[in-house]
Amino acid sequence: MAVEEKPFPLEVNEARGEVALWVGDVPLVLAAEMSRLSAVSSRLQCKSLNDLFLRLSDVEAAATIAGIELLTVRGNALEAIQKIKLKHFGACRVAFMAVLAHHFDEEDEGNVEAANPAA
Repeated sequence: MAVEEKPFPLEVNEARGEVALWVGDVPLVLAAEMSRLSAVSSRLQCKSLNDLFLRLSDVEAAATIAGIELLTVRGNALEAIQKIKLKHFGACRVAFMAVLAHHFDEEDEGNVEAANPAA
């Protein structure tokens, strides 16, 4: 018998790099805005972006809790933190990787006209 997947109850703006995450029965929407990444980096005392990426992708306990707390833009992060179990870490890893990938996958080349000197 197939398990029916419940619909995700929160709005997720994928174009903005938002990602849905279930922690048990708690729905969250994560986004890796630079201010949020900076807060996670500071909390974890990361020395580089690579360090931050590795700690979130390795689902280290402190990094996972900080990621949930500081990258959540919708949903109840505190409730998720209270309910999290080791079995949820895999889903957290996938969500963290997806929000971080948004920064590397964009085809945004910035404002080319502003970067080029006036002729």
